[in-house]
Amino acid sequence: GIGGVMLFGVPEERDAYGTGATDPEGILNVAIAAAAAEAGDALTVQADLCLDEFTDHGHCGVLDGKGAVDNDATLSRYAEMAVVQAEMGAQIIGMSGMMDGQIAVAREALDRTGHEDAVLLAYSAKYASAFYGPFREAVDSQLQGDRRTYQMDPANRREGLREALLDIDEGADIVMVKPAMSYLDVLADVSAESIVPVWAYQVSGEYATIVAAAQHGWIERDRAVEESIVSIRRAGADAVLTYFALEYAKALRAR
Repeated sequence: GIGGVMLFGVPEERDAYGTGATDPEGILNVAIAAAAAEAGDALTVQADLCLDEFTDHGHCGVLDGKGAVDNDATLSRYAEMAVVQAEMGAQIIGMSGMMDGQIAVAREALDRTGHEDAVLLAYSAKYASAFYGPFREAVDSQLQGDRRTYQMDPANRREGLREALLDIDEGADIVMVKPAMSYLDVLADVSAESIVPVWAYQVSGEYATIVAAAQHGWIERDRAVEESIVSIRRAGADAVLTYFALEYAKALRAR
């Protein structure tokens, strides 16, 4: 079955600091509360913790005077976001921003405010990928340029494992590899070493590639969907975040 639902927010108004991300009346926080009230017993309610959807520049953090992402200034925003999301009912908090030290800061803030049970999902090995395209379109990303200063170099295999181990040391409850299919080697590396569960995210471009090919009649949709998910599990993922979740769960149930 489906383990949980990951929520993202697309606000009507954005600013340099992503103020809407910590506003209790902000769209994502309202959605978390609604999902937790409606399905919190049946599903794990997971929330994306990042500023990219809420900033007018589209980056994952606060910018400094030169227009670069200010890691430490961003961490204080993340700490505040973590507490607000937990208070709204998020059971798993997805730290997707790729700032150095983000897990330690969020864990400290959550523990200090009585949210020791909130689970931290670290997007540990998050690569600067071309496969995020459809998602950025869907959330109306304001990003100009790229995120190569904080997301990882697709050519660098070893750093993926290193980042995951650092996050575990900082208190991550789960570590993530993203994207999934084009980083199965990194996923296998992390899975072999991790002492916490390892998840992988089959991202929007990976989903869209399979869907589009199937619509053209070039591949068999059902088999391709299953093979893609099985490959991610085979490489070591304990759980898979995928846009095929409902479709694949229904297929498994039908058997």
